[in-house]
Amino acid sequence: MADLYYELRLQINPEMEDLIAEIFFEHFDCEGVVLAEEAYKDLEMISTTEGTLKIFLRNEYGDSYEDLLYDVENVLDLSREEFLSRGLTEDELGSWEFVLEEKENQDWSKKWKEKWDVTHVTDKIAVVPDWIEYKPRDGEVTIKLEPGCAFGTGTHQTTQLCMKALEKYMKKGDEVADIGMGSGILSILAKILGATSVYGCDNDETVIDVARENAVKNSVECEFELGTADKVTKQFDFICANILHFVLAEIMGDLKNIMKLGALMSLSGILYEKRDMVIEAYEREGLELVEEIQQDQWTSFVVRRVD
Repeated sequence: MADLYYELRLQINPEMEDLIAEIFFEHFDCEGVVLAEEAYKDLEMISTTEGTLKIFLRNEYGDSYEDLLYDVENVLDLSREEFLSRGLTEDELGSWEFVLEEKENQDWSKKWKEKWDVTHVTDKIAVVPDWIEYKPRDGEVTIKLEPGCAFGTGTHQTTQLCMKALEKYMKKGDEVADIGMGSGILSILAKILGATSVYGCDNDETVIDVARENAVKNSVECEFELGTADKVTKQFDFICANILHFVLAEIMGDLKNIMKLGALMSLSGILYEKRDMVIEAYEREGLELVEEIQQDQWTSFVVRRVD
């Protein structure tokens, strides 16, 4: 059974890729995900699976097809109910229709990794998957990354928005917090850019070791732990919070509490049509808007504590 794995093809709204894939990393032995595989002939795209999230599930314990099918249906039903109750719509989530197939003797990791390439976030920042050899441009900062089962790989727009804010607004010598740090990419960038100390926390215990390993790969020291903003007692000069819009709205008071007077915070993970919910939350807490940064259908805010 060791050579067997399951391939799940799930119909989603591509904008929700990270949110939905995280369900499988949290509840199953998930080895990786791929979105939108494309086929080309004579330089023209002839087919695409845009809107299909392909999920590779390990069959380490020899679970039956029927058992896994039941678990997938149950977890998806419960997760969908939760997301709908928190303000997401049916259209925003996609249909979640799926097909589950058992596969034999295929290298899922090759399928997954072949979709990754170097990501040039700005003229000065590049994210390099650990298995790719890359020579940096003059003056370019590179981050070596093993995504593992953590998100924040540098390819998603919400991560890039925070990275741009760090590059523009974080000062050398700042003490930085990364709330919901995932792979640790923002923490690592902050340290490379000159932060004196970086603290990151996440409520998903599976990402802690991945983030620590990524920090070692990049020869930086960051403190990572399982936790949430309301448990943090220290205050910081700069904060990254790349989290979904409804979570940001819920915890905005906790985020403000860990900002020093005059501190800046990058709020990301926000679909443009959901921006009003976040604006209302930071205005409620008396935070001052410094800049709104947009990329594709996503937006982010840089805000300052002024009270």
